Amino acid sequence: MTVLTRADPATQAFILLRTVFTVAPILFGLDKFFNLLVDWPVYLAPWIDSIVPGSPQTAMYVVGVIEIVAGVLVAVLPKWGGLVVAAWLLGIIINLLTLPGYYDVALRDFGLLVGALALSRLASR
Repeated sequence: MTVLTRADPATQAFILLRTVFTVAPILFGLDKFFNLLVDWPVYLAPWIDSIVPGSPQTAMYVVGVIEIVAGVLVAVLPKWGGLVVAAWLLGIIINLLTLPGYYDVALRDFGLLVGALALSRLASR
């Protein structure tokens, strides 16, 4: 059995990924309520807006809550939280691929999805 220490590269990668995938979703989720970083409703595809009740900003409030919960889940149960974040990012990617002009953001989010899956795999060690 391998003993993992903070000097172990896999442990360092796990700590780094766990920290980022805890803090980033919580901060971005909180910003859905304030729109300080960006006007988040512009990222909502019209077809999603048409099936979600309320305004695009109301949808962003729901998105914000989900992201905050996902970040907390990563902190508490990183194996499952990583999978939840990866699934959430897949949904965001699908949304962005249906909006013209956001393909670069979708590609970035694919990289984040891979990182979230790596976190889940490292957490199962």
